[in-house]
Amino acid sequence: MSKYNSEIEGIQALNKAYLEIRQEISKVIVGQDEVVKFVLVSIFSNGHCLLMGVPGLAKTLLVQTVSKVLDLSFNRIQFTPDLMPSDIVGSEILGEDRNFKFIKGPVFANIILADEINRTPPKTQAALLEAMQEKSVTAAGHTHILPKPFFVLATQNPIEQEGTYPLPEAQLDRFMFNVHLTYPSFSEELAIVKNTTGTQVQELNKIINANDINDFQQLVRNIPVADNVVEYAVKLVAKTRPQTEFAAEIVNKYISWGAGPRASQYLVVGAKCHAAIHGKFSPDIEDVQAVATTILRHRLVKNYKAEAEGISIEQIIKQLF
Repeated sequence: MSKYNSEIEGIQALNKAYLEIRQEISKVIVGQDEVVKFVLVSIFSNGHCLLMGVPGLAKTLLVQTVSKVLDLSFNRIQFTPDLMPSDIVGSEILGEDRNFKFIKGPVFANIILADEINRTPPKTQAALLEAMQEKSVTAAGHTHILPKPFFVLATQNPIEQEGTYPLPEAQLDRFMFNVHLTYPSFSEELAIVKNTTGTQVQELNKIINANDINDFQQLVRNIPVADNVVEYAVKLVAKTRPQTEFAAEIVNKYISWGAGPRASQYLVVGAKCHAAIHGKFSPDIEDVQAVATTILRHRLVKNYKAEAEGISIEQIIKQLF
């Protein structure tokens, strides 16, 4: 049961909390406004987020900062080629009383930072996949429920391809957003260097807690959406599927595989949340467009022609609006 008397009151509270969270995060993270927005939208939408960027762009610091401001438990898992599923979910050990007991792994936290997720073999990625999808883990035939809320924020380094295992499409599809981090501007980098090369440590205030987030997630689900907005979202995804009824010409030319139904679901939920954090009571087509690129970019597979001509996924998505 929500603690807000009406959805209007709830959306106003979410909008206020969002602005306060942004303000608090900006004490530590300079710039990266779009990245922070999408990480928070994925949290309030009960989704997971994949962060793509070269080393040193504060991906880990961002996730740690978010967990502090939201007052959530946080664990970082550094993915390596020798990481085993039990290193993530935990394992059964024989206790002094000759009974087996389950020792929880680092996945039992509200926010999991899966650092360099593509460095671990498929067997270990599959263990994380169950946690992401079912919000539970299975060990020795027993199911253990993960704490609520539960998010995976995974990072990937787009430069190094040696010793990496490309994420399976099924696992990529579980991430609501694929957010690309870019280099800071000159003025932002000046601010970063000034902030981080002295002795001053920023104290962060806790803005909301796990119960508030669970309320906000429920609130986002309850936001009404006009039929034309839902139709726009579903048609946008349909346009990405080559050789189908609604396929766009550019898609038939450059895309070999389009997005699945999960993309349509995420577009609608993401648009609801995007509207709510900006104080709007119902999403419109602009809200769908605002989240579309980050939701679709990892769900489309370019063909050889697109690779040869240097056409990016983002260019193709922009032409579908």
